[in-house]
Amino acid sequence: MAGGKARLMTRSTPTQDTGTAYGRGLQTHDPEITEVGPGTPCGELMRRYWHPVELSSRLGRRPREIRVLGEDLILFRDLCGRPGLITPRCIHRGAPMSFAKVEEAGIRCPYHGWLFDTRGRCLDQPCEVDKPAFRERCRQPWYPVEERYGLVFAYLGPPEKKPVLPRWAPFEDLPPTEKIVPDAASFSVGGDETEELIPWNWLQDWENTMDPFHVVILHTAFSGPQFNPDMAVMPHVEWEYTPLGMQYSAHRRFADGQEMDRITHVMFPSLRSVPNIQLSHGIAESMGWLVPVDDASHRTFHITRMPLDFEGVPLVTAPVLEKKWSEMTEDERWIAPGDWEIQKGQGSITLHSEERLASSDTGVVMLRRQLREQIRLVRDGGDPIGVHFDPEAPPYWIGAGNFYRDRAAIGG
Repeated sequence: MAGGKARLMTRSTPTQDTGTAYGRGLQTHDPEITEVGPGTPCGELMRRYWHPVELSSRLGRRPREIRVLGEDLILFRDLCGRPGLITPRCIHRGAPMSFAKVEEAGIRCPYHGWLFDTRGRCLDQPCEVDKPAFRERCRQPWYPVEERYGLVFAYLGPPEKKPVLPRWAPFEDLPPTEKIVPDAASFSVGGDETEELIPWNWLQDWENTMDPFHVVILHTAFSGPQFNPDMAVMPHVEWEYTPLGMQYSAHRRFADGQEMDRITHVMFPSLRSVPNIQLSHGIAESMGWLVPVDDASHRTFHITRMPLDFEGVPLVTAPVLEKKWSEMTEDERWIAPGDWEIQKGQGSITLHSEERLASSDTGVVMLRRQLREQIRLVRDGGDPIGVHFDPEAPPYWIGAGNFYRDRAAIGG
């Protein structure tokens, strides 16, 4: 080489990239705690409870097609006012009972006129020579239903294990100035009255209730105050198991020196009571059921104590948005996402194998552990938490609410 000296040539070794997604294995959900169809572990737990399936006010002359716990069913009310729930295909030749007509005694198939009562018993076969013994053997599969608080409840479990439909103390013996308002809208997950089918697994919604820290971040710091601005105060949180499920107490000390304990309760199999999001003092006015439609969707039903002259849908747990949620653009939802955007974005069933749970997820961990315990208890022949068989038992007390340490400081 010119200059008489060879230049030392070196080749730099590139730094190896680590933590890339290449070669990552298949990520999966946890079927034990999410899947609800007949015969599944969680599905059998769910079938040991009563679930709301529709608003009582919606049962008219036309039967309603519903889907719950992965089963397609027909809900109707006969002309005597009795609700019934049957399988959707007539046992005679499989005709769709969604086109049946209701009568005083029950529901009549449109194909050959077989008439069934609310317990599936065949009362009439107009095309047949009267054969009582044959008719008595022709029973349409059915499920028990009852009405309470403006909702129609169904029990889809083993008949010998049917519990009493519970009563809830905050919604019993109301003063004459109040009433119960039921609704089936999706306000509680950030939607509105335009959406009732919530397109993701029920557990993502239920366990979100035991995560108070997302309120500070998602609903306040990230999206701007969607609830009371005081929710921005980072709380000290304690979780505990209860006779019906579990609850957390989120303690906040505000700038003016006031202190408040916000208690949120979840009850088995998929109920919750969330206090007023405007932080009004007192017990929660609302409770709700998260009812699995199937593995990838669910519905919510709520009851709320409201003044007697109230009209419309209560919004005590709904986010405060600048415009109606269903009218927001994708860009507007990106600017201020809520529970709908986040939970839907987790997927129809979130992939549990890729999670990295932290100390702030203590409530989620505890709830999943309790859910597994109840699933295995039922599998082993036991009765799960929160079911009882005594019709004289007192109503359940919940205890959720916003409770200020110095009530006088807030004028009440």
